[in-house]
Amino acid sequence: MTNEFTSQELRNIADAGLLRKLRTLESPQGPLIRLENREVINFSSNDYLGLSQNEELQSAMTEAVARFGVGSGASRLICGNLAAHDQLDQTIAAFKNTEAALAFSSGYATALGTLPALCGKDDTIILDKLSHASLIDAAKLSGAALRVFPHHNLDKLAHLLKSTRAKSSSTRILVVTESVFSMDGDAAPLREIVELCETHDAMLLVDEAHGVGVLGPGGRGLVAELGLEKRVPLQMGTLGKALGVSGGYIAASRGMIDLLINKARSFIYSTAPPPAVACTATRAVEIVQSVHGDELRKKLRENLNKARAFSPHSSIPHGGLKARAPLAAILPIIIGDESVAMQTSAALLERGFLIPAIRYPTVARGSARLRLTLSAAHETIQIEGLVACLHDLMSKLGSTVEHPLQEPAK
Repeated sequence: MTNEFTSQELRNIADAGLLRKLRTLESPQGPLIRLENREVINFSSNDYLGLSQNEELQSAMTEAVARFGVGSGASRLICGNLAAHDQLDQTIAAFKNTEAALAFSSGYATALGTLPALCGKDDTIILDKLSHASLIDAAKLSGAALRVFPHHNLDKLAHLLKSTRAKSSSTRILVVTESVFSMDGDAAPLREIVELCETHDAMLLVDEAHGVGVLGPGGRGLVAELGLEKRVPLQMGTLGKALGVSGGYIAASRGMIDLLINKARSFIYSTAPPPAVACTATRAVEIVQSVHGDELRKKLRENLNKARAFSPHSSIPHGGLKARAPLAAILPIIIGDESVAMQTSAALLERGFLIPAIRYPTVARGSARLRLTLSAAHETIQIEGLVACLHDLMSKLGSTVEHPLQEPAK
């Protein structure tokens, strides 16, 4: 029965063109990687500043292993709360200009612990439709009433806030959005969302996973760039993208963090992350807000500007091929048709460039895309090679793509 079930499920996935398989890298993470016994240029990583191979961070990890060993031994509420974990929490709080912070084992665990700890069956969570899967899953897990507004649709958000508050003056409302959206690279209208939340007495959680390290003064994210740090009560983020390490966090008031320590199940019932990871993440936060961090962000922006050279010009019969303007380091090339996206990704890999095709259910049906990401570690020759390859490939497909750093034509 089990074999029959799994075989049929896998056939269904394959027939829909959605079968996924793991790729094994035979080299360290970086712009140039070894994959399937050949070297390819990697334009798929979230290592936006190239810190995953930073020598200072490697030294921090090695020294921390010598000091603390390789495991924490228990959850942080038992005996696994080492000094390294406390230091990371304090460093994140100072970085985000909040009273306190709490690190989790991953960004996913952060969401799954936080939203159900804050909201229950008598509350309402309102999400942007394109919010990350971890935020959607966490909202469902909470048992709260779930409401969704179309991407960036402030009128709909205002309507949902007004109608929810009209039903009860005391119900808890939590609005959830990303700052930079992971599949489109665009920014939430945070200032307007903050104002709506304040008007209707709603809490706001902003996931800075793709903004922190890349945007804002000292890399503090889009919330800081817009001067909203004192008006966003919950800032979520990750330590595994621009910071190059692993883990997630919530930065908030002291009372909010104390509540999470007592109610966030993914925190309470998980073994604490290895102390060496905590030490390394602490050093990564320090680097990100240093002069060197500013230099890396400058190099990242320069690399993004070099990608402007990619500007093919028409459309293909599969819904059109469009590239949207990114705020940070994510350049989505929207193809539409899942099979064409897969074929295009495979053709790029054949030519030595790893850019994955993103399909349903990660994105909506009919909006398959190539998710191209830039890093401060990419070299000019690598970007120029990609630009030339994209020009040639799209020409052979009988299509062109709008400029990836400009808004698509109306």
